[in-house]
Amino acid sequence: MRQAELTRIFLAKLAGTPVFDPNAERVGKIRDAVAAIRQDNLAPRILGFIVEVPQRRKIFIPITRVTSIDDGGVFITGSLNIRRYQQRHGELLLLATFLDHPTRLVESGKTVVIEDIGMERQDNKDWYASYIHVLKRAGTFRRGTSTTVKWSEVEFDSAHHTINLAAVEEDINLLPAQEVAAALHELDVERQTEIARTMNDEKLADVLEEMDDADRVALVSQLEGELVADVLSEMAPDDAADVLREVGAEKAESLLNLMEEQEAEDVRRLMEYEDFSAGGMMTTDPVILSTDATVAEALAAVRNKDLAPASAAQVFVCRAPLETPTGRLVGVVHVQTLLREPPALSLGIVAEKETNAISPEASLNDVVKHLANYNLIAAPVVDENERLLGAVTVDDVLDHLLPANWRSA
Repeated sequence: MRQAELTRIFLAKLAGTPVFDPNAERVGKIRDAVAAIRQDNLAPRILGFIVEVPQRRKIFIPITRVTSIDDGGVFITGSLNIRRYQQRHGELLLLATFLDHPTRLVESGKTVVIEDIGMERQDNKDWYASYIHVLKRAGTFRRGTSTTVKWSEVEFDSAHHTINLAAVEEDINLLPAQEVAAALHELDVERQTEIARTMNDEKLADVLEEMDDADRVALVSQLEGELVADVLSEMAPDDAADVLREVGAEKAESLLNLMEEQEAEDVRRLMEYEDFSAGGMMTTDPVILSTDATVAEALAAVRNKDLAPASAAQVFVCRAPLETPTGRLVGVVHVQTLLREPPALSLGIVAEKETNAISPEASLNDVVKHLANYNLIAAPVVDENERLLGAVTVDDVLDHLLPANWRSA
């Protein structure tokens, strides 16, 4: 945001302000701000805004997508995610939760009413709900006086809480990865490292995938090489490749040497491609079956609970070998087709021969257009000999389209 805008912004006054996209087209209006609760009554970190778009749908726009705020409106960059906002554990809708609610001042114990909440950008570039504008009650017939105090000077209901990693009673390995990552963001790297060592490899892998780039690099740099190698082995190869690209060539090579040979080979192959290319984004382990496999076997394969929804939406039918890079890609069978066909029918018969495959060198922009043009959830990535190298999915593309720190935004 422009330097002139790096001042305190009051949310109740901001509510109703129009929101404009990069083309100056009005897309909706501000309704609320979403914040992450922090420990010890520290000011909540602003995650983004709730924006009401046509048909009264309320969506979420990360604060990192906001380029400027002034009297004329809120201006954003990038495309909109029109999925309806659903509140997560540890998130607060600030105006809906606190506006016009009575509370008490910590020092005097006097009852006040919250009239507005001010957000302010701090030195770490994050925005925080640092200030509360309150009305001090003066009596039955007098309105009282208004004043602005710091967030820490007001008492809040202890029911509004997030994970306290310093005193969590339940097994951290059972907590949602997104919430653990958000809680780690509030800690220094030394404490993050201590907590990371208490997680099992699978949980730590999930948490690393949910952390923003800067936090992830800092944490990986502090952990023992053998531990990181084990965690990388738990990740999908494309996610592991993303982490290794971030830590630098020397550190990446030392970690690859500590991984199991087959797993390291898959990751090395992905790292040969540019990060923002089909090859750099693809997963190397989509659902692959032979031409003589049956519809029943394909349905059993896509029921695997560990598969991401985009990966489970189709089966790639190939000649042997059936591990990437495979033999020639014969066709694609979508789940809808599997549900309609007799269980004993072979995939070689039902597979669509038009695969809509894409080259591993295709750019991010080309991949986006390709998925949109053919209405695909995933597209096969093949080499010049039509061998299947992997598949690039919608969620892979979104990860690369969103800002680098979108997970903590």
